[in-house]
Amino acid sequence: MSKRRILGIDPALGTTGYGVIEVSGSQCAMLDAGVIRCDKNQSLECRLHELFCGIKEVLEEFQPHVFAIEQLYSHYERPTTAILMGHARGAIMLAAANSGLKVHSYAATQVKKTLTGNGRAAKTQMQFAVKHQLGLDYVPEPADVADALAIALTHLHSELAAPAIASAKVVASQPTPQSL
Repeated sequence: MSKRRILGIDPALGTTGYGVIEVSGSQCAMLDAGVIRCDKNQSLECRLHELFCGIKEVLEEFQPHVFAIEQLYSHYERPTTAILMGHARGAIMLAAANSGLKVHSYAATQVKKTLTGNGRAAKTQMQFAVKHQLGLDYVPEPADVADALAIALTHLHSELAAPAIASAKVVASQPTPQSL
């Protein structure tokens, strides 16, 4: 049975969380998780370069098969933050593209709903859900790490659900005796 690796990314310009899970059959385990910190005293282009190089190192070390990242969302009160996050996501996605990986994006509410059943779950609730689903002895910290692992797990759940959804569509599209 082949093993697959999923890299989850919680993007940010200051502290980007990453989590690598390995899936073999019905077993799932965390291989590594951590953060990439960019020096806030550096220029934007230097920080983006630090982020790109950090993601590139993770990609080279773990060689994931799948790349999953949180979608960009913004609050209208903070447009500058959204623009900076867009820059960070761009640097991260460029690293994925350079590695030949397709990027899968998930909304924060989708990640929370997938792991906890609540699209507005608190950070601590998410950390405990990640701990439970990966069978860890500890709550992953900081929250950026737990979020990255949650994004990887969300991708895994979406892959597992895809065949069931596809077969349900096939069954629904078959003619019924009444329609013949």
